[in-house]
Amino acid sequence: MPKAYVFTRYGGPETEAFVDVDRPSPGPGEVLVAVRAAGVNPVDWKLRQGYRRPGDTAERVFPSVLGNEVAGVVEETGEGVTGFAPGDEVFGTAVAGGYAEYALLAADITAHRPAALSFAAAATLPVAAATAYDGVHQLGLPAGATLLVTGAGGGVGVAAVQIARALGVRVVGVAGEGKKALLESLGVVHVPSGPGWDERVRAAAPDGVDGVYDLVGGEVLHTAAALVKDPAKLITAGAPAEEVEALGGARVLRARSADVLRAVADLVVAGDLDPHITRTFPLERADEALREVESGHAQGKTVIEVAG
Repeated sequence: MPKAYVFTRYGGPETEAFVDVDRPSPGPGEVLVAVRAAGVNPVDWKLRQGYRRPGDTAERVFPSVLGNEVAGVVEETGEGVTGFAPGDEVFGTAVAGGYAEYALLAADITAHRPAALSFAAAATLPVAAATAYDGVHQLGLPAGATLLVTGAGGGVGVAAVQIARALGVRVVGVAGEGKKALLESLGVVHVPSGPGWDERVRAAAPDGVDGVYDLVGGEVLHTAAALVKDPAKLITAGAPAEEVEALGGARVLRARSADVLRAVADLVVAGDLDPHITRTFPLERADEALREVESGHAQGKTVIEVAG
């Protein structure tokens, strides 16, 4: 039977397990893929802990397969699916988990993998890079403007700073000292996180910042709100909508479309976006991959690779 890495109830790492599962069958609007790579994201462990995405009212069925972004080869297509056929190499958003040998993808959030894009790189795009793309374009800053990114050293942050830089935007990135070299290699003005980081931002951007892309939330979001010239140019993927709206800003509006996936893939192929995969793990070490991200110390992207 196919293998998958799941969580059996809400909680910590102790709820995770490797299990044998039935091979899924695609429903209407779905494609079944043999997984070749799965991206690992903070949202994976947050969902395990009981986090619900905005608007999510469905009750979770356990065991629940971990993971949200997948690249693989189409095995079957569900009713009403057009544009995909068995053998197609694709990437997209998992319907019910991606740390597995097989996964279901929503066809309308799935795109064909360009030949120049590896499965591992493609698997980093549906959540992290697409979230970064949506947020940067939501802000709509002109070339020459200054963007502040908090939590700039993680998967979404690394993608966001590159997408902004490709648009001619100056980027100031807040992250730990261990991520300084990475961010500076991307043309970012690195500001160390920790007490007094806002004063360091003011020194790095004496004319103020034109936009804030927050990936941390909490106190960091509130501090960042005092740095942006126009509160409407404050967005977050790290805090609830009501929290950022009280500050005059907004949540990142996710397009969740194949068009965005194609756009970020094109950026990678063009050399404007490097997913910065720093660690890869086989499926049988999915627990280690998730610990790498859950620790908060991962630089760039962590990927689980599944043997073909």
